[in-house]
Amino acid sequence: MKKKQNKMDRRDFLKTIGAVGVGSVLPSCDAKAEPNDPNAVAKMPGPALPQVPKRKLGRTSIEVPCLSLGLMYDLIEKQIILRKSVELGISFWDTAPAYAGGNSELGIGKFLAKNPEVRKDVFLATKASGARTVNDVEKCLQASLKRLNTSYIDLYHGVHALTDPEQLTDELKQWVKDAKKRKLIRSFGFSMHTNIAENLAAVAKLDWIDAIMTSYNFRLMQDAKIPEAIDACYNKGIGLIAMKTTGKTIVSWARQDIETKEDKKLIDHFLQRGFGEEQATIKLVLDDKRISSACVGMENVAILSSNQAAVLDKTELTKEHFEVFREYAKATCSGYCAGCANICNPVLPDMPYVSDIMRYLMYYNTYGDKDRARGLFARIPREVRNKLLRTDYSVAEARCPQQLPIGKLIAEAISKLA
Repeated sequence: MKKKQNKMDRRDFLKTIGAVGVGSVLPSCDAKAEPNDPNAVAKMPGPALPQVPKRKLGRTSIEVPCLSLGLMYDLIEKQIILRKSVELGISFWDTAPAYAGGNSELGIGKFLAKNPEVRKDVFLATKASGARTVNDVEKCLQASLKRLNTSYIDLYHGVHALTDPEQLTDELKQWVKDAKKRKLIRSFGFSMHTNIAENLAAVAKLDWIDAIMTSYNFRLMQDAKIPEAIDACYNKGIGLIAMKTTGKTIVSWARQDIETKEDKKLIDHFLQRGFGEEQATIKLVLDDKRISSACVGMENVAILSSNQAAVLDKTELTKEHFEVFREYAKATCSGYCAGCANICNPVLPDMPYVSDIMRYLMYYNTYGDKDRARGLFARIPREVRNKLLRTDYSVAEARCPQQLPIGKLIAEAISKLA
């Protein structure tokens, strides 16, 4: 496998960090912070390390870092993550009002209040969590602006977790035009976990969506309809931001043995080539030049630095790499929910939450985000939750392209999330 050299490749970068510590190889500030305030950031000079490359966000004139920071956790006491991300060029921050009970947005607001000069260098995205009407969207935006201590949002997802293109109404389109005129938002889009191929194909026909944040990883790449729909949006000039890039499974007792075996094979393959599994999956997504940015949750400086180094690394993925991922996706498909609610919902009309519950269980088991998983599960109407164990999932299981043991996974979710 050929490797192009960079000024500082991934191995040299990580070796330097290991020898002297992360803080020693990051840029210093030209003004002194208060000695007892490790979160303070003074004006930053030019970067001492290579920055994450940028890509154009669809047809907009905006360029964004190709690696973005998913901030689903409490940032009030984790200000160092924001500081280091700016220093490493990971200055695309994605948040939402619901993340960490509001403490994600409040933490960003705290940081920007202390370091207002950084705002111009940050591409900030947030979402209209829970909004059902245009008035709700407006209220959500105003509340986020206040929490974030900013006068504008760079990318506003007016629908958080879109399930049906009909949610993108003409009334919302007019609101977007007005919000841009008021200079409250620079670009507009939505986030999406379910019915990906169908929704992307439908949205590609619209002319007012600037960007889409969608689940996209090596597992979803195996569904031919999804890359085709991605292509339709890309050709329309819609910016594409990939999330859930690692394609983590709903690790459960029903498939633990096969995961251990196949995981080891995959990890060994990439460790021999200098990558961890997560870094390899990020590189795989970014190998697709239609993707403007890969949004990854990174809760500490070590992960932040490792992922940045993987993006800077010039190693080119080969057909062999793609084949390894294809085999891994096939072998472990019974532990991954592709979010195809359009298959589950018609046969479970009284239970339109199966794909959501699968995602919450994934948050609990593989992300370790137990509080968030329980909080999301608690939002399912009580009358629905009371029927979960009494529902027959056999028809949905028979139609599931991933061959998920839905009934067993629902029971596991109840035992952990209820």
